[in-house]
Amino acid sequence: MGRIIGIATRKKTKAAMDEHTSVAVTFESGVAQDSRGKKRNNRQVTILSSESWHVTCQEMQQEIPWTTRRANFFVKGIELEHKTGALLKIGTAILEITGELEPCNRMDEQVQGLTKALDTNWRGGVTCKIIEEGTVELNDTVTFVGN
Repeated sequence: MGRIIGIATRKKTKAAMDEHTSVAVTFESGVAQDSRGKKRNNRQVTILSSESWHVTCQEMQQEIPWTTRRANFFVKGIELEHKTGALLKIGTAILEITGELEPCNRMDEQVQGLTKALDTNWRGGVTCKIIEEGTVELNDTVTFVGN
């Protein structure tokens, strides 16, 4: 079992990330109307593992804020690698992991070399689609359900 240690959204594609303590997760607008969430698809929600991020920062030899990755949820204590198709309950929402969140060149625009560092062992996180709407708050539990 894991837990939520960070929540973030952005109003538009290249906008700064806004951190939250609580958000609604809805079919219509994703995570608190995040720009990515407005398109109902398999990448509506993104999740980053703190353990993977820590390894990435060690490799980069610097501490980098997790929001640099531009994910919606920052989780601790749950393994996401190779979990495509798994269902996650986060707060009261249920999400299906649809695949690896592959890093793009936007990462290197922020920290040179970050794209390559995230391109190993699913370090960049996972993409998800919303199965059941709900709310998510900091410190909520994250668990696999079903399957």
